[in-house]
Amino acid sequence: MHVGRQPIFDARGDVVAYELLFRGDMEAVAAGRQDAYATSNVMINAFTEFGIREVAGDRLCFINLTREFLSGEIPLPFGPSQVVLEVLETVELDDDVIAGITRLAEAGYRIALDDFVWGSGHEQLFGLASYVKLDLLDGELGNLDEVVAAIREYPNIQIVAERLETEEQLALADRYGMELRQGYALSRPQVLTAASLSPSRLRRLELVTALSAPDADMPRIVSIIASDPALSLRVLRASNSVAAGHANRVSSVRQAVVMVGLKHIRQWAMLMVLDDVGGAAEEHMIGVLTRARLCENVAQWFGAAPDAAFMAGMITGVAEILGIPQATMTEQFPLAPAVAAALTDGSGRLGQVLSAVNSYEKGDLGTFDLVGQYMDAVRWSTRAFDASNRVPAA
Repeated sequence: MHVGRQPIFDARGDVVAYELLFRGDMEAVAAGRQDAYATSNVMINAFTEFGIREVAGDRLCFINLTREFLSGEIPLPFGPSQVVLEVLETVELDDDVIAGITRLAEAGYRIALDDFVWGSGHEQLFGLASYVKLDLLDGELGNLDEVVAAIREYPNIQIVAERLETEEQLALADRYGMELRQGYALSRPQVLTAASLSPSRLRRLELVTALSAPDADMPRIVSIIASDPALSLRVLRASNSVAAGHANRVSSVRQAVVMVGLKHIRQWAMLMVLDDVGGAAEEHMIGVLTRARLCENVAQWFGAAPDAAFMAGMITGVAEILGIPQATMTEQFPLAPAVAAALTDGSGRLGQVLSAVNSYEKGDLGTFDLVGQYMDAVRWSTRAFDASNRVPAA
């Protein structure tokens, strides 16, 4: 799993934002949906695979949007606090797009006009824009005085000088007082890579269906998410993007769903349907589910919360598949202290649950006979995995 980011600097040379970039394989994607796929892939990877704070810290993220997102045909699954929505120069501004951009701006989203060209029609968005990006490499520089003067009539707009590759172009940005800068002369794009799991395609569709009901069934939605480790991790990472400054920390999949909110869960699920990538091997996925269920089954013996034990088991199982230390996984989620402590140093009642399950998996039966609980976990995980991957009859 990959996502690209290119720093955007202020005039002093400090990084103030990143533009997020698609980095992946387009060969299997139909030509007509490549742009929407790329945008969806960037959003999913940045927000639910890495976690937006892993990608950008507390800085803004510039994200290219296609017509489908700008018009509202595909809703955005995140709030306006840390993003800048880029209107690509190739987007035709018809009534639907203008109305959609207006709604987004009124909702608090910052708007940027990418690769702005005077006379393209995009100048009608100046009243809604917070940023205008000017190409100083291949852009039309003959009328730069006129363009900058027109932009300066809108005091809320900052100019981003982009595609800066030479000292002359940097000097040009200085001459016109362009507030922000981006280009190879300052920094090339960086590619972030991490191991990842992908939710079952049918499981995603099942989640979308459940979320589309007039009266969404919260227990069913939580059950769908909890039965797919990749979905669970994505919801946890999405909860991390809204957890900053939040007094509560999550100790169960249900709490993560509540923190993100059904509206945003629904929107993430829709994007996941667009994102068609491969998953982990069947035996690995069933193994993670078995471990999570076993932790849930034995939690009561140690006085631990069953749903917190399920989450702890699921995260540790995924960490093993990906070869990532549990402590590193823990840092990516807004976990309750008891869950975090169990994962980092094995302490507390949840730590006892994990220790008992670890011992059983290694063949050390110890004090507890977990055979019955283990067989239940195997049956449950197999049914859950089969249900998420069953191909409907033709």
